[in-house]
Formats: sequence, structure tokens, C-alpha cells
Amino acid sequence: MINMERFDAWLSAYGKCWESGDSKGITELFTDNAHYFETPFDEPMVGIKAIEQYWREGAAQAQKEVKFNFSAVAVTETKGLSHWSASFVRVPSGVQVELDGFLEAEFATDGRCSSFREWWHRKEIA
Repeated sequence: MINMERFDAWLSAYGKCWESGDSKGITELFTDNAHYFETPFDEPMVGIKAIEQYWREGAAQAQKEVKFNFSAVAVTETKGLSHWSASFVRVPSGVQVELDGFLEAEFATDGRCSSFREWWHRKEIA
């Protein structure tokens, strides 16, 4: 069962992993067979290995100076909704990126995320 306090803690851990590029740490937040939808139109990444690879290649190796902020909006017994924003510098281009998004996370009984969907917009500053 998820509540606002647990959802805030999960989002904080998610943000810390992103800011530090911790692709191994992110795997602790998801179930072994989690579905991760980066956008509503792409097929999901399925399973912890796919999620870890996505985070290693996308965050740990391709981004620096990451900042993540969130505001949890609502929770049910199994889902949380949050508005979030992030900024980072792309490696190696040096382009500054700002993201503004919304996410829906569904949780298993052990508190790990079993389904993750996000919608976001990007602004790049050359």
C-alpha cells in the first residue's frame, strides 16, 4: 500500500539516483519485471535489466549536472501521480536541457514500482 509519505520517499530516492547517475540504485526502486514507459507512444522497457541499461546509458553516461524536483499530486492504495521537472547538461555536446513532466507510478506490495509511465516536454538551450 502506498501513501503520500512513501511516495515522496520513493520520488526522493528516484531523484537522487538520477542526479548521481546511479543506475544500480535505480534498480532497487523497481520490481524485477517492471514496465517502464519513457513516453506514452513507445513500447515499455520490461524488466530490471532493461531499466538499468536505460539509466546507465541515458543518465549515468550521457548527462551531468542533473537537478530533479517533484511535487507529488495524488496517491491511491497502489498508484502515485507527480509533477516533476529536471535539468541537465548533455554529454558530450554540452547542450543544456530542461524537462517538465508528469509521472504515474504503480506499486507492488513491497513498495517497489511495477509500472512507470511518464509524459514530458523538453527545451534545449544551445
